[in-house]
Amino acid sequence: MNKIKNAYKKIKKNHVLALFILAVVIDYIIEALGRLSPVAALQFFGEHPLITFCNVMLIMAVISLSLLFKRRVFAACMLSLLWLSIGIINGIILTNRMTPFNVKDLSTLSEAQSILTNYFSVKSLIIIGAGAALFVLLVIVLFRKTPRSKGKIDYRKSVASILIIILVAFGSITGGMKLGVLDTFFPSLPYAYRDNGVPYSFMITWVKTGIDKPKGYSEEMIKGVFTGGELGTDGIYTPGKDDTEKPKQKPNIVFVQLESFIDPTIAKNIEYSKDPIPYYRKLLKKYSSGYLTVPAVGAGTANVEFEAITGISARFFGPGEYPYKSILTETTCESTPYDLRQVGYTSHAIHNHRGAFYNRNTVFANLGFDTFTCLEYMNNVVKTPKNWAKDTILTENIIDALNSSEGPDYIYTISVQGHGKYPSEKVIEDPVIEVTKAPDEEMKWSYEYYANQVYEMDLFVKELTDALEDYDEDVVLVMYGDHLPALDMTEENLTTGDLYKTQYVIWSNFGLEKKDEDICAYEITSHLLKRFGISAGLLNKYHQNYEGSKNYLDGLEALSHDILYGKNYIYGGKKPFEPTELKMGIRDIKIENIVKIGDKYYIKGQNFTEYSKISLDGEVLKTVYLGPTILALNEEVDPARAAEMKVSQVEKNKEILSTTE
Repeated sequence: MNKIKNAYKKIKKNHVLALFILAVVIDYIIEALGRLSPVAALQFFGEHPLITFCNVMLIMAVISLSLLFKRRVFAACMLSLLWLSIGIINGIILTNRMTPFNVKDLSTLSEAQSILTNYFSVKSLIIIGAGAALFVLLVIVLFRKTPRSKGKIDYRKSVASILIIILVAFGSITGGMKLGVLDTFFPSLPYAYRDNGVPYSFMITWVKTGIDKPKGYSEEMIKGVFTGGELGTDGIYTPGKDDTEKPKQKPNIVFVQLESFIDPTIAKNIEYSKDPIPYYRKLLKKYSSGYLTVPAVGAGTANVEFEAITGISARFFGPGEYPYKSILTETTCESTPYDLRQVGYTSHAIHNHRGAFYNRNTVFANLGFDTFTCLEYMNNVVKTPKNWAKDTILTENIIDALNSSEGPDYIYTISVQGHGKYPSEKVIEDPVIEVTKAPDEEMKWSYEYYANQVYEMDLFVKELTDALEDYDEDVVLVMYGDHLPALDMTEENLTTGDLYKTQYVIWSNFGLEKKDEDICAYEITSHLLKRFGISAGLLNKYHQNYEGSKNYLDGLEALSHDILYGKNYIYGGKKPFEPTELKMGIRDIKIENIVKIGDKYYIKGQNFTEYSKISLDGEVLKTVYLGPTILALNEEVDPARAAEMKVSQVEKNKEILSTTE
């Protein structure tokens, strides 16, 4: 006992040693939360001592700032709570999705707030709220109870200690990178956190963003990416000028990206009462199909659609980065809509979820879309037990988009029905698909809920193909799952042995030849367009001419940097694309009449939805939705200004998406 007391006294006097021990404890807690297992954290410490040391020093470098304060213990506790908060949030997120918490998630806080009730029950939210209140109380108690240092602080000694700690941390991390102990490239964020530890991985998602400038970046280097003379003697791509080859065929092109859609039977040790995807399985056998490599697991829908729309790999960006939340909010990017416009296409985006989610109402203008129909412009939407819109609503919206223009249409549709979180208790009382075998009760209910959503998505696919079969124009339909569902899947419990593969199918109503191949999401559009002789577009042209070549990915990354972050050498120094005037919704929302009955004002018109609100000078007024043709005003307004009232589509977070003229 005396030895323990003496050791405690030494640690108490030696602040640096105390900070090191505290950093070890914090790192263990963070890793235990990140691996959802205290045993797994200990195992990681034992198997990877150098990586653990790097993570501990990184934590210590932050909490060492407490040496500058008189209330050192309080300061150390507060700085420790910053790290512990990262660990706690990461642990909570990993119970709901497969992608760990990263710095880019901080830019999606508004989205997270809007879907909290989809992931957490009211009881869970109350517990989280109580935890936050307890946290505040803990901070107050610590401030009052922790001692102040006696005497003056020796700032020279404190600063010297901090600098030494930071240098050791920086040196160990730099050395770990050079020795290959720590990864510098994260092809998979979940694996990166698993192999490199949470603190280091979280830091990398902060410091590494965008697409790195290629070595030797210059005008000559970029122009040299195209070695076959496709861009003429000047090596510059000019839209229209360099796309003189006429397409062999210009069918309507419809993409449907199915949320978390996979074949549920690929999960080992799970059995079902019947096939959850009978129709999709039939399509896979009859039409062009294969495995699609996607850049996401359990989450990351926006990055999959980014790849398919632009032809750029999301893995060129920083770990966990969403271009929709960063560069694409600032600038345009060459894309399928811009490319197909050159050969007469009109482009539409459709999504049965919030229009402002991942900034799509801004980003789609920078990707060249002409229209965007989101949840706020849809009527008769049916919801799942977890409050996601069911996909059957998409069929009529796709048909509306096809009917909206004279020429061929390109339609990119993003579904949402299969979205998690998947409940660990029985939710569906009379399921069509039952799980007959599962390792435990919680998995049984999670997989059963998921399988029934997928079954309904399969029915939607049949409904859509039936509708398009009779359409009086040529239509090619490309469908695939955006990523694996957040069901704690590993390579070991999948028959495919790969977390990044989903299955795609290319259906048509005009007998397109069956051609099976495995491809990446950023290649799927160029593969499809090649079959119709459509070579318009810089990146489309690059994929079609250089896929499989020795420097294929290096060239693609260099071009991607040049057009998004560089000097646009490939365009002659100036980006040739301007944002479109994105029209929200295919159907025009119109006011036909404003009437007053008694003390109430009513607006009569067309195509109102539950998200239609009466507004005046940009201010949203209290509105009662009475149907697609009538809205009631539920507050007083100056009669002299009643005729100036408009109708705005207002999304869940109060953002106005559009307003009538």
